[in-house]
Amino acid sequence: MSKSDDNDPNRKKSTQDSLESQPHHLAGHTYDGIDELDNALPRWWINLFYITIVFSLGYFSYYVMGDGPTLVREWEIDRGEQEIAQLSKPAGLKSVTEDELKLVLKDSTRKLAGQAIYQSKCISCHGAHGEGGIGPNLTDDHWIHGGKMTNLVKMVTVGVLDKGMPPWGTILKQNEIHSVVAYVKSLRGTHPAGAKAPQGDLVEQ
Repeated sequence: MSKSDDNDPNRKKSTQDSLESQPHHLAGHTYDGIDELDNALPRWWINLFYITIVFSLGYFSYYVMGDGPTLVREWEIDRGEQEIAQLSKPAGLKSVTEDELKLVLKDSTRKLAGQAIYQSKCISCHGAHGEGGIGPNLTDDHWIHGGKMTNLVKMVTVGVLDKGMPPWGTILKQNEIHSVVAYVKSLRGTHPAGAKAPQGDLVEQ
């Protein structure tokens, strides 16, 4: 639009006549000689407004008056799921053979290190001497998940979540897991007092 169009009196008059010909509802307020119009809101806007009211009532009923989780509770649930998923992942340990683990079993220094780990991590479930408690007896020849040392390495690494044993693969290092497995294996046949009844299958050693 050119400047000449802005100054065209005929164009201005035409625009004014067009506005005046439209139906208007005055709100009854005048400011500096300007009348405030009271035009109806668009139907789609009104319907959207009503929808937000209905939604807010449902939201209030569920989250405020009902059992809907708060933001803090949702955060706790999400964090718990993430921790479980993280703990369920093995620590990327390299594979180890039975013969390699038997060498650890013969190393008294490694077994002492494994004993220290056992005392700090395992006593609460398996007893101070492997006699069992919440967990099974570790001193007999019966095993639930296999009696080889490689079986024990896997079980310690990934845990047994349905029995309450956490996966230690994300907490202990590879050599620490091998050491504690060697110590557990050294408990065989020690017959501690108050030993729990055998569980699992008999494994010939």
